[in-house]
Amino acid sequence: MREQIAETYTRRPVITARAAATFEPVGRSVAAARAFVRDTLQGWGFPDVIDDAVVLTSELVTNAVVHAGTAADVLCVRMDSGVRVEVADRYPERELPVQSPARQFGSVDREGGRGLLLCAALASRWGVEYSATQKTVWFRLDLPDRPAGTRSAGPALPAEALPVADARVRVAVVQIDAGGAISAWNDDAHELFGFGADQIIGKPLTDLAAWPHTPGTSTGIAEALRLSRWEGSYGIRGADGRIVPVYASHLRVRDNAGAPSTVCLLVRDEERAVLQSPPRSPAGDPATDRGTTDPFEVFIGSPAPDDLDGLLQRTVERARDMLDGDSAYLLLATDDETELEVRASTGLPSTRQRFARVPVEAGTGRYGSARMPAVHDDLTAVPGAVPLLTDTGMRSVVTVPLKVEGRLTGSLGVAAESPRRYGNEEALRLQFAADRIALAVESARLGELERLRRGSLSFLVEASDLLAGTLDRDQTLALMAQMTVPTLATWCAVYTIADQSSEPELSYVLHEDEDRIDGLKALLSKVAPPDPVPTPGARVWTAPSEAAHSAALRTSLRSLGLTDAGGHLPSPGTSLATAAAVGGETVVLPLVARNRVIGMLTLGKPTDDHFRQEILELAEDLSRRAALALDNARLYSERTAISQSLQRSLLPPELPDVPGVEVEVIYRAAGEGNEVGGDFYDLFPIRDGAYGFAIGDVCGTGPEAAAVTGLARHALRLLAREGFGGPAVLERLNAAILDEGARSRFLTLLYGELWPQPDGSALLKVVCAGHPLPLRLRQDGTVEPAADPQPLLGVMDDLELFEQTVTLDPGDVLLCVTDGVTERREGTRMLGDDGLTDVLTTCTGLTAGAVAARILRAVERFAAEPASDDMAILAMRVPERQEP
Repeated sequence: MREQIAETYTRRPVITARAAATFEPVGRSVAAARAFVRDTLQGWGFPDVIDDAVVLTSELVTNAVVHAGTAADVLCVRMDSGVRVEVADRYPERELPVQSPARQFGSVDREGGRGLLLCAALASRWGVEYSATQKTVWFRLDLPDRPAGTRSAGPALPAEALPVADARVRVAVVQIDAGGAISAWNDDAHELFGFGADQIIGKPLTDLAAWPHTPGTSTGIAEALRLSRWEGSYGIRGADGRIVPVYASHLRVRDNAGAPSTVCLLVRDEERAVLQSPPRSPAGDPATDRGTTDPFEVFIGSPAPDDLDGLLQRTVERARDMLDGDSAYLLLATDDETELEVRASTGLPSTRQRFARVPVEAGTGRYGSARMPAVHDDLTAVPGAVPLLTDTGMRSVVTVPLKVEGRLTGSLGVAAESPRRYGNEEALRLQFAADRIALAVESARLGELERLRRGSLSFLVEASDLLAGTLDRDQTLALMAQMTVPTLATWCAVYTIADQSSEPELSYVLHEDEDRIDGLKALLSKVAPPDPVPTPGARVWTAPSEAAHSAALRTSLRSLGLTDAGGHLPSPGTSLATAAAVGGETVVLPLVARNRVIGMLTLGKPTDDHFRQEILELAEDLSRRAALALDNARLYSERTAISQSLQRSLLPPELPDVPGVEVEVIYRAAGEGNEVGGDFYDLFPIRDGAYGFAIGDVCGTGPEAAAVTGLARHALRLLAREGFGGPAVLERLNAAILDEGARSRFLTLLYGELWPQPDGSALLKVVCAGHPLPLRLRQDGTVEPAADPQPLLGVMDDLELFEQTVTLDPGDVLLCVTDGVTERREGTRMLGDDGLTDVLTTCTGLTAGAVAARILRAVERFAAEPASDDMAILAMRVPERQEP
């Protein structure tokens, strides 16, 4: 029975082409159906009806795969006056909501019937057809009449639907000479990017252009400037250093003398509608074009696509139309000619078969080899003869090889849903066409491989630079994943192995859709990690996809209220979206460094998707570099942890509380990762009521200086607690340093003993051995040295030192620093003793902590560059006595 809601045809339209595809009952099929219809109508040259067709298809496929829960068959039919699209589902008993006075569609926000409401509003004709097995909703869109004399025209739009642009649209006109240098720069370019013509003429465009790059797929700027025409987006670096996104149209011209140059028209990217060309309709029927003599152009049409994927897609469409088939496909041979890789198809579920591989020699006999033409009258009689067409509904098929100089480069096939459609005559016609295009396809393939090779080298160089730029383990793991997703894979997981006896640990997970990361991580955490096999190369790992499918099945059963084999509701599993994201091919690459497997790099594709061999080879190269970077980060982390642990052992423990005296210490060690250097300090109790303090500076920095630091600090504590006075302590320390022989280093040291007094003052006995003199700040703001200079340690055997007594009254401050403070430099200027004195003068009335903080702030602000020497500040203050 057929029920139509529209007027009947007055004449039967002439059908010139068909394209069909089937979409599974999952949410992502709606987007895939939209893309299929858009690509089909774009290829047929129907840009004026694409938007309406995509909207209607989206609604009808949504009804089928989401609401009806069945697969959707989409058929596009090209006619002389327009296009007809049919969407069929497998639920024929669903009621048709017919619009009548007694029944209305209702609100446009209601899901049911909205697709039919849109059909009534947008389509020229539409209708619904029922059969015993399916229901088909079809609509027809007629091509609009274009005004005479125009190249292209769009429909009239309301103001709110027009593209947005500034009140003053600026179009930069930039001319590039044959050497790639800028030779002309107009006023609008000055306004857009901030450079005047006098600043920019003569400079290469590459100095300004921020060119987008994806390994193996992008055209570089140098190539784009050599093309006769080019149109697209990139960025221009303005005078302020920021990148201005632009949309560009390039035209290659030559002047009267024959010198070539490129004229570039640039607008802001959001104003691309000003320059963007409407899609070009394909050429007319090559058979009727006069003056066409090139057999390649006769078959492909002129102009031919300038990229491999476009050329292959055009080839399968023309092959299908030439033999009036229902589908067509083209496979390219691998370098060793042992396998064929599906690269283009039409009328087939291409999302499932793109980049799938089949063997060249599939069986005995001429029909088992792709090197010879083959005709199958009925595939149901020989199941599996053409695995690519299994479960597609195709019955008859003809295939022919593509050869260049006797070498197999590919295979072209056309299939039909009816049996015995093709014979030897069709095989000869298809072989004739294949012979005409084989060289062009091979040339385009080699060009793609060369671009991929150059892009891969650029990608690996950039990856090496990024990996070499960090020694942080976590950052290295993040870089590994971010460089692979989405450039090489849809998702990535990195497993690490701490040592030979440890199990692999899931350390990092990344998916191109951030909403999928948590679900992916949860799924992988339930799957046993891959075996750490050191064999180089990628190996397939099926566990994630199997776990995803099993978990998704449990989720589906639970959502439907069904029970498992034991009669119980299954436990909640992975979402369908996560299962689809992980359900494709998954490969594992070992991370081998220094003859040890330190982890695995896992790359995955979504459902029914596979990796190309070129991508796997690139991933293998990346894994080798990433493994070495990860191991270097591990070694650096271990070395840093050991170094910092040893250094922390050289630092004094927590400073004691000295009754009646405020004490503050600030310590800064120079060099990345250093916690202790050549400068040191200490404050420790000697006996009841007596405290020792020291601040010193060992010649040099780093671990060697830190070793002398440890010797000095421990020797001072030991000798002082044995009852030796200040001079005796330093003389014995001098002898210990000289005993180190070639490892000894000279040392400047300020050592003193502190006795808080009952009257609120503090008595100090100090020895200053070659160290910057301590400064005493009185309450009236005067600053004076608190000791006299004496010889430094580690130089002379016979050393005679003496101690000096200093009394700090309430409110007085004693400031002790190392030369990292006084020798702070900015060019030829140095802070010096006078500068330090000036800063200390301003510290009257401040606590010891405030005094030390002000000194540090003054040192840091004295120069813009970070300090290159160790620095220690010791401030002691006797607080003022509080009146009772």
